[in-house]
Amino acid sequence: MNAAAAAFAIAPALALGSFLNVVVARVPERRSLLRPPSSCGSCRQEIMWRDNVPVLSFVLLRGRCRHCGASISLAYPLVEALTAALVVACVAVFGATPEAALAAGFCAVLVTLSVIDLGHRIVPDRIVLPVAAVALVAHTAIDPSLEWTVAALVAAGALFVVVLAYPTGLGLGDVKLALLLGAVLGAATSVALMIGFLAALVPALVLAVRHGSAARKLAVPLVPFLSFGAVVALFVGERILDAYVALF
Repeated sequence: MNAAAAAFAIAPALALGSFLNVVVARVPERRSLLRPPSSCGSCRQEIMWRDNVPVLSFVLLRGRCRHCGASISLAYPLVEALTAALVVACVAVFGATPEAALAAGFCAVLVTLSVIDLGHRIVPDRIVLPVAAVALVAHTAIDPSLEWTVAALVAAGALFVVVLAYPTGLGLGDVKLALLLGAVLGAATSVALMIGFLAALVPALVLAVRHGSAARKLAVPLVPFLSFGAVVALFVGERILDAYVALF
């Protein structure tokens, strides 16, 4: 059942990934998501439908605009493919259920915020705050419990304390993201944060080795790493928590 539903989800998931590219490109610049239609960033020629098929069009066009030959960023097909892979995985694991819809939407937002943070070093309030609120309401409706609210507040509060103590290391955007993580992951948010921070140590250590003390002034975008931890926690967070508890 789950395999059939997952296969059926591939095409819509790729289309969602294509839309997320629009969100990534326009939200940081506070532009409309609907108008004008998608166009080449170099020649401004409107992109025809046949050149806007997720992943496939990039391959057929060999990564270049049909009209001016300008290079198309590899980020576009990567966002589409990654989004599709995560959404299909959500359906495969959770089935055709409300939980799968919540998980898929969560993953889609994480991809969007990660790419925006990589490119602009921001976590847009107009995305993360409304989505966190919707996720909290939706998760509480699906599985009535105070866990989601408590986890959201505790996670955001913990990171807010870190921001106060070390403002150059974290930003308020990371605090707002923690609200979303808690609303969806509940107790497994601790797993997401642990994995995310550990993963972020890798580029931080590389910068420290290359730049020495000057690395303190070089910011590492944290959202992609927290998102990685969140995806791991989404699928296997409860198992990790159970294994940890079993140690004591």
